[in-house]
Amino acid sequence: METIIIAIPSENPGGLDANIGAHFGHCDLYTIVEAKGREIIDVRTLPNVPHQQGGCMAPVNHLAQNGVNVLIAGGMGMRPLMGFQQVGVRVFHGSGAPSVGHAVQALLMGSLPAFTTEFTCGGGGGH
Repeated sequence: METIIIAIPSENPGGLDANIGAHFGHCDLYTIVEAKGREIIDVRTLPNVPHQQGGCMAPVNHLAQNGVNVLIAGGMGMRPLMGFQQVGVRVFHGSGAPSVGHAVQALLMGSLPAFTTEFTCGGGGGH
């Protein structure tokens, strides 16, 4: 059974009880959840990076460089979605989950849809 490292855009202070950030690149921070099978092994936070260096690809590269291989997001533009696909990070749509923990459980149970182009927004935090 593989261990996955999941990033979820979160509002401060992060963690499983935090609200999901509405747009992945403009969140306060990421809650990072390490899971194996349906079991959560570790929960920590990772600060977001500013868009100025690298534009909307800066958070994509930041997460990939920190070992993330799954992202749960409520919103993002087309460019970062393509970027995640290029770096091998699977993206799932978690909009509507009441908390980070609920979104993670839905993912682990296999009930979150893949984030497809129909979920993309214009970027910049507009949905």
